[in-house]
Amino acid sequence: MTTHNSAVSFDDLPLDPNGPPGNAWGRFGPSDQLGTLNLLMPEVVVEAAKEIQTGVRISLDWQLSMPSYPSFNREPFKQELVLRKPNCIYDDILTFNSQGSSQWDGFRHYVVAENGGITGRGVLVDYADWAASKSISISALQSEPITLPHLKQIVEDHKLEFRKGDILFIRSGFTAAYNQLDSQQRRDLALRSSPDFNGVEATEDMLRWLWEHQFAAIAGDAPSFERAPIRGAHAKPNFNLHEWVLAGWGTPIGEMFDLEKLSQHCKTTGRYTFFLSSMPLKVGVL
Repeated sequence: MTTHNSAVSFDDLPLDPNGPPGNAWGRFGPSDQLGTLNLLMPEVVVEAAKEIQTGVRISLDWQLSMPSYPSFNREPFKQELVLRKPNCIYDDILTFNSQGSSQWDGFRHYVVAENGGITGRGVLVDYADWAASKSISISALQSEPITLPHLKQIVEDHKLEFRKGDILFIRSGFTAAYNQLDSQQRRDLALRSSPDFNGVEATEDMLRWLWEHQFAAIAGDAPSFERAPIRGAHAKPNFNLHEWVLAGWGTPIGEMFDLEKLSQHCKTTGRYTFFLSSMPLKVGVL
């Protein structure tokens, strides 16, 4: 059985011939429930902790009430203050869809895993800021691809060096663009006939690049990480990222993280790597 210390070529996929295209099922053993989070070994976390140099802490959580009008026909966040008489005691009742605001598209069993949250070395690839610096016009609220050549150029320009087990963040500019909309514009956005948002291109080359770097998890500020809608004339049906990365490799996908303050800090300091600690909700499996 292949272990997490063994190199697996992209061309060796799928590992399980009975599984879907490109799967890595069985890589970490027949009973594994963590996928590429197995790459976050203690020594990897120790190295990641060395990224702590200034003590500056930046939350990547977007407001739980955002987006105020969710796309994909999802229910919005609800908050209710209930007065419990006769005493002056209020209960704050929150109702929300776990696919709203900042989220990890993980595995249902991961939320009850005993080894805690996602902790490791985060790396920001700031596509939105880089595009602006190159006078490249982009729109996070339209279906546009973030191409692999552009990502590679950002990596080169910012002198980024990836390590096995890194947690990749790509800033597309979505939360910044959404925050600029008024209430009616947000409502209209959710009612569009097609959920058009920018995101990474779903191609074989993109998948190869992600696999070669052996990220423990990947995330961004866009609603679906890959270009949305994830199916359509622009998308290659054989290389759907959610199917390959999430279901096939066991790599959590994070969406709608608020990367604005992180972007400003990284640009000011010239450092695009950081220590990351993220705790998924602990919810039992139904």
